[in-house]
Amino acid sequence: FAAGGNIHWFVNGVAFAGDYLSAASFLGICGLIATMGYDGFLYSIGYLAGWIVALFVVAEPMKRLGKYTFTDALDSKFNSKSIQLMAAISTLAVSLFYLIPQMVGAGVLVTPLLGLPHWMGVCMVGAIVITIVATAGMTSTTYVQFLKGGLLIIFSTVLSIAVLNKGLSTEPRPETFNPEIIAAADADTTVRVTEAKSGLTFVKVTEEGLSNWWILRGDQLEQAQSKVETAAGETLYNGAPKADNKFQSVGLVTELPDGQTETGKLGVFEYFSTIQESTVVRYPKSKVATFEHAGDHVKVFVPEVTAGEDLMIPGQKFKIKDNLGKLNFISLMLALFFGTASLPHVLIRYYTVPSQRDARKSTIVAIAGIGFFYVLTLFMGLGAMTLGVIDVESGNMSAPLVAKAFSLVLFSIISAIAFATVLGTVSGLIVATSGAIAHDLMDNYMGIKMNDKQKVMAGKIAAFGVGLIAIILGIAFKGMNVAFLVGWAFAVAASANLPSIVMLLFWKKTTAKGIAWSIGVGMVSALGIILTSPDMYAQFGFKGTSFHSLNQPGIVSIPLSFITLVIASLMTQKDNEGLEDIR
Repeated sequence: FAAGGNIHWFVNGVAFAGDYLSAASFLGICGLIATMGYDGFLYSIGYLAGWIVALFVVAEPMKRLGKYTFTDALDSKFNSKSIQLMAAISTLAVSLFYLIPQMVGAGVLVTPLLGLPHWMGVCMVGAIVITIVATAGMTSTTYVQFLKGGLLIIFSTVLSIAVLNKGLSTEPRPETFNPEIIAAADADTTVRVTEAKSGLTFVKVTEEGLSNWWILRGDQLEQAQSKVETAAGETLYNGAPKADNKFQSVGLVTELPDGQTETGKLGVFEYFSTIQESTVVRYPKSKVATFEHAGDHVKVFVPEVTAGEDLMIPGQKFKIKDNLGKLNFISLMLALFFGTASLPHVLIRYYTVPSQRDARKSTIVAIAGIGFFYVLTLFMGLGAMTLGVIDVESGNMSAPLVAKAFSLVLFSIISAIAFATVLGTVSGLIVATSGAIAHDLMDNYMGIKMNDKQKVMAGKIAAFGVGLIAIILGIAFKGMNVAFLVGWAFAVAASANLPSIVMLLFWKKTTAKGIAWSIGVGMVSALGIILTSPDMYAQFGFKGTSFHSLNQPGIVSIPLSFITLVIASLMTQKDNEGLEDIR
């Protein structure tokens, strides 16, 4: 569970980065930047800012108070059954929500790389990770994360330099076309047939909007019907099957400053300023429409011409011009800022180093590595946007596809690292959940006394069970952006765990019942808002409108958790009599 507490602080710091730079960071953020511009980078800012809380508030106390799990630290003063139960449940809830996007990312990678269906990719990763955790636990997990973190930063730097050397061009690059992966067409027409029956032939979308579309019939029926039959259930490129080669680049610079057609090599700041003065064609998911006519279903991807200056400021994803958009944005940033220092799989890494000083130094190394990587996501994401490599159905593949625009060798390396990214993070999450089950629930809460060997065996069995659940959830949430899904995990962590950690350290009136109630209320309120959100309804195709319009729960659930802890603690002050102040 803690690798013997003998991991070197530098190795642990890089492993921190490897653990934290998950599929959401590499695949999800690059994909969001590629499709939404600056708004995608705001996730990076939120993820990185949370490490300041981890450094100055959490790092040393976690090492001082705990031994194996996050629950150890919360319960170090109280020896409370209620804390043991609620903190273990919180660990399981947060870890499962974090596991979902990692497994979705696994399926996203395997489908284009190996030609396997999404569910097989999820099952493959699940099987490998269960083997990693069950055979060697935190020790193997640490070195997987160390190697993955180092490789990710090194080769992301290589890819970013390649993007800068390539520069920007208004000419589509034939070498970037990949009909096996890119489901796209030109700026006038993009059609994907999800189900073809008699009558459906062709859908046209004009730049004015979605009003001009039609079904070809009459004299054209025979000719059009043959097109449908050859592409039934597949992607039509400009109304024709893939074999007709009518596809074109997705994500394209249509206008450069001063009438240029190509910039050549660009410097770091010059690259940003040039994009700001350019015009880009995007295919945002917000513009996707599905039509139904006579039993035929057609999904249409609609291009949007966007000024570069609009891409470099907030507004493409976060609708901050209306009050609800502002509320969702603030709620997300609260979750990202406070969630980092509350993630169980991150917190348990503090137990793998020998001392509190090493815990602090590990955190500083992690901040340096993570911060540098997030700067690189800007170049990889914007590179995907402008080099014409975006898959309109899943922005999650943007970073590997940028690499493919330069060479198959770089594509292979980046894809392998992306796969390792999923493995490293999932293995850390499963270590955290198996510790919560074997150590917190079975040993401490249920009183099933086990020796070290038995406890490790229980953890391995728990890892197998959690791995199977992660596989099922990864299949169910296919298609959602992985960075967006991780935002939910951060929201649950920030709501359930952070108030307890902060108040235990800085408010001497905190009681065991206050912590337990705070965890329960924060977790239930966050999960309740998420499960009834518009995005959840859309994911599972529920009919009707959701109960509310809030997609991010943090702005409600985090304050509610703090308030609950204060009220419950004030009502149970007698429980603290005779307890030692751990601050």
